Amino acid sequence: MPTAVDSVRLEYRHGSPHAPLARPRLSWATRSDVPGWRQLAAELSWDDGSTTTNYQLDGDASVLVEWPFAPLRPRQRGTIRVRVQGVDGWSPWSAGREVRATFLADGEWTARFVGLPDPQHHAQPALLRHEFDVAAGLVRATFYATAQGVYAAEVNGAPVDDQVLKPGWTPYQFRLVHETTDVTDLLATGRNAVGVALAGGWFTESYGFQGLAKPFYGTQPAFAGQLLLEYADGRTEWVASGPAWRVSEDGPWTASGLYLGEDFDARRAPAGWSRPGFDDGAWAPVAVREGGPVPGPRTGPDVRVTQRVPVVEVLTSASGRTLLDFGQNLVGRLRIRVSGPGGTVVTLRHAEVLEDGELGVRPLRVAKATDTYTLAGTGVEEWAPSFTFHGFRYAEVTGWPGGFDPGAVTAEVIGSDMVRTGWFECSDPLVNRLHENVVWGMRGNFLYLPTDCPQRDERLGWTGDIQVFSPTASYLYDCDGFLASWLVDLALEQEAAGGVPFIVPDVLDSGKVPAAAWGDAATILPWVLYERFGDVGVLRTQYPSAKAWVEQLLAIAGDRHLWEGGFQFGDWVDPDAPPDHPAKAKADPDLVASAYLYRSTSLLARTASVLGEDADAAHYTGVAEKVRRAWLEEYVTPAGRILSDAQTSYALAIEFDLVTGALAQRMGERLAWLVRRDGYRISTGFVGTPLVTDALTRTGHLRQAGRMLTQTECPSWLYPITMGATTIWERWDSMLEDGSINPGEMTSFNHYALGAVADWLHRVVAGLAPAAPGYHRLEIAPRPLPALDWAATRHLTPYGEARVAWRRDGGQVLISAHVPANAGAHVSLPDGRSFDVVSGDHEWTVAAEAEPAPSPLTTSTPLSAIMDDPGAYRAVVDAFSRIDPAVGKDFTRRTAWVPNQPLFGSFSLISPAVVEAVENSLAELNARRGA
Repeated sequence: MPTAVDSVRLEYRHGSPHAPLARPRLSWATRSDVPGWRQLAAELSWDDGSTTTNYQLDGDASVLVEWPFAPLRPRQRGTIRVRVQGVDGWSPWSAGREVRATFLADGEWTARFVGLPDPQHHAQPALLRHEFDVAAGLVRATFYATAQGVYAAEVNGAPVDDQVLKPGWTPYQFRLVHETTDVTDLLATGRNAVGVALAGGWFTESYGFQGLAKPFYGTQPAFAGQLLLEYADGRTEWVASGPAWRVSEDGPWTASGLYLGEDFDARRAPAGWSRPGFDDGAWAPVAVREGGPVPGPRTGPDVRVTQRVPVVEVLTSASGRTLLDFGQNLVGRLRIRVSGPGGTVVTLRHAEVLEDGELGVRPLRVAKATDTYTLAGTGVEEWAPSFTFHGFRYAEVTGWPGGFDPGAVTAEVIGSDMVRTGWFECSDPLVNRLHENVVWGMRGNFLYLPTDCPQRDERLGWTGDIQVFSPTASYLYDCDGFLASWLVDLALEQEAAGGVPFIVPDVLDSGKVPAAAWGDAATILPWVLYERFGDVGVLRTQYPSAKAWVEQLLAIAGDRHLWEGGFQFGDWVDPDAPPDHPAKAKADPDLVASAYLYRSTSLLARTASVLGEDADAAHYTGVAEKVRRAWLEEYVTPAGRILSDAQTSYALAIEFDLVTGALAQRMGERLAWLVRRDGYRISTGFVGTPLVTDALTRTGHLRQAGRMLTQTECPSWLYPITMGATTIWERWDSMLEDGSINPGEMTSFNHYALGAVADWLHRVVAGLAPAAPGYHRLEIAPRPLPALDWAATRHLTPYGEARVAWRRDGGQVLISAHVPANAGAHVSLPDGRSFDVVSGDHEWTVAAEAEPAPSPLTTSTPLSAIMDDPGAYRAVVDAFSRIDPAVGKDFTRRTAWVPNQPLFGSFSLISPAVVEAVENSLAELNARRGA
């Protein structure tokens, strides 16, 4: 194919003309069939409708390129095109990308916040309206709107857009976001009307735990909006919310809350309320409320319905109620089509799992997650809640009039509408389902901000969760703008509190207590966005936040250069932690904290170097080295054993580069020993889980990492899948083997943190990673797992699609890769060969790693050999379980055995029947293998 420029992107927006900044950065990708094609120059053309300006850029920069033209003016429009030059000459011009400036000029925001003057209930929903005249000659109408709460706007009876739960959740006291919508086509010459449905959303929600929840921002919602009318003769007119607007609490929304759900009475819906001519004589004048900060334009993606899922199966609960199974744990709402007598109430309850044949609602805690719809009785009625969302796979329907038709109910998936950029597949269907669960977990928890769970009375932006998950997130979706926007909120909350909070927005007032791995989102997350998207801008914007966080920790560490004492989450949700004490982990919390102190300080030094802050770079490099040495002296013996002898401890040391060379290798050996000792079951929490397989791989223990990945016994990544999971769970055993829900107070079935292993699947198992910021240079380094026959991944990098795949073919492994134009790659093959390649398609063949010849297995075989052999391990467990289930269970749970001890050396009182059964199973296995 000839060289061509794909669509041009503005700042963080895919396929959108919206420019929230006066100088939006530009990105483009190039397609070419010329091997090794590199951009030598690019020409950018800006047409503002009256003049065309061109700018030539030498070199290969094509990602987040600074705007080279005069700054945009508010509401300015135009078209940008790009063409590129390579060895084959100049490409054609790209298709034009429309540009619309969505920001306001200083002082232009004049809208007042308006709401109910005398609300009767907490978070009382309301309807607002205002009529105005439009003269002849209108050429453009732009609507700017926000809320302390959530709103949906209509002009002359038509919705202004398809977004939901606008404007989302930010720290309302510090930052508000406004939407910018072109409503020209909705207006007509003469009388017009704007109507707004308003509810409390995040603004009026009660936050807190154990009966201490209370409103944080306010008790009643308010709306602010302004409409700019621009005429052909140059005249402009603003129509802004203020005391002239009218309001009613007698609308169809009778109650609304994120945790509560929504109650809607269709009999109360006033016909034509958002159209001109409606009689609002019974409505009241609005109350004008105090506003917050001046709103700014949205920079992150919109939230909307992104998918519709039909009912998969209709079930009958143990109590005889109708249950709907959508086959997938998702986040969103139900849309129903129903007809029946007026006043009939249809009730929809939501839950992620079933327990004892009923909805498993205990994990929701105080969240009701219940919607009700009262029919108007006017024929076929269609409805979906507007101002709430639920996390669910199952729904209970009661009060349905007449016979129930499952086709009358659809689940609408709601989330931030990001572009999917990463995929992974392999020969193991359970691993494929694991990856799909990670994707769904991210989709459900990326809704305006990165939340910890989407279903119970929480749904908060926990900093530690996104810190560990951000590399995976950055591969699966183009989430740069989403996370960059959230980091602005993090910095605002940090500045106000004097420290990085546990959650952002901080409705728990947690910013005064620093916590390792959570607060470190301030340093780690900007670096991940730089590494994965080439976003130097986010490093620059967040640098003061990152520096303040490190300085706070260094002050705590003092002359010892160790972060000791105080509250820590530690290796949160270690599988050995009691259900009511998730922070009680095997890894010492002070060890974890000081490891993160080194990680953040060293990343700050690297960030300073990228930004040209040379003095800071030298200073923090030196401080980081002091922290590293202090950590080694405090926690590591001369023999290389860590005093807190846990998998997470060794994984931190190896992956954070606290140790290198021979010491790292010794720690890798110890880590592999611990993994084997624990039967290849998970022994890590939020901190260690994203690191353990990488640490094993890095120290030459790929086989052990693969055994961990494919383990199906609890705790493991695949155990939930054997229990029917379609998202990642918060706890390894959120559902117990008997089908009951974990007894702990904190149990979610959609919680992405433990799915961070997907990044290892992408980078190591399939073999695709960034070797330079933004994938300008790829790292192609597949490491075929013994348990897999093939694996493949593809990623839409900022330069175009990259692909890596491998498959076994007899005694060989065939590897293929595609490097996008204007990029290059470093290749590291499993046989040790290492070299660089240019863009284009590539194939290599390597010899498959020889499997060790099978040795006869007996009851005298060392237990380590049994554990290292999946077939032998399964044969022994099955033999134990057939004769004596209690002993079989004990074998699969043991955590303190000696590797060189014979199989039965770790057990006492083994019956002759069990010994005979195991001997027979091993003999059968030997025969099948020819051993």
